[in-house]
Amino acid sequence: MTKRGAALEQDNFSRLLLEARDGDGRCLDSLIAAVYTELKRIAASLMRGRVNGRTLQPTALVNEAWLRLAAGDSQWDNKAHFFGAAARAMRQVLIEEARRRSSQKRAGGAKRVTLRDLDIKAEEPDVDLLALDEALAALADVDQHLARMVDLRYFAGCSLEEVAGLMGRSLAAVKRDWTYARAWLFDRMSAAPCGGTS
Repeated sequence: MTKRGAALEQDNFSRLLLEARDGDGRCLDSLIAAVYTELKRIAASLMRGRVNGRTLQPTALVNEAWLRLAAGDSQWDNKAHFFGAAARAMRQVLIEEARRRSSQKRAGGAKRVTLRDLDIKAEEPDVDLLALDEALAALADVDQHLARMVDLRYFAGCSLEEVAGLMGRSLAAVKRDWTYARAWLFDRMSAAPCGGTS
């Protein structure tokens, strides 16, 4: 897509957000149609490679996340704000499922993910989604900007270029921040016992 095409798409998306926020039901329907396929692609990517026996499917993840978005304040300013909110909603759904499964098994049956999903170039032990959530919460306490970037990269499936565009930053700055955020999360999650803290 050309820069002009991307700008037009961003403008159209922003217009849909504003009109849906103002209560135009047709625009809300158009907004849903515009993002549903992308959200489903993101959900499928998040679910790929997860532990067998999971009960949540990508469509259910998108539907649950959309219900949370629709029930929220729906005051999204732009595409970055919307996809950040969508990423957080998907993250919450996945965390709740991991907690539910963990409480059912009581022997540490939390959903497992690897740090490979964060593109960390190191020997990577398996960690659970609850530990990732705790590490992201700790990162947000240190730097909300970095935590938002991880949400966009990991939970919304955005490329570095997309993150740069959505956050209005240079690609070089995003690459630097991404390297730092991955290392910070790796250190935090490696130091914590598997399964997170109680």
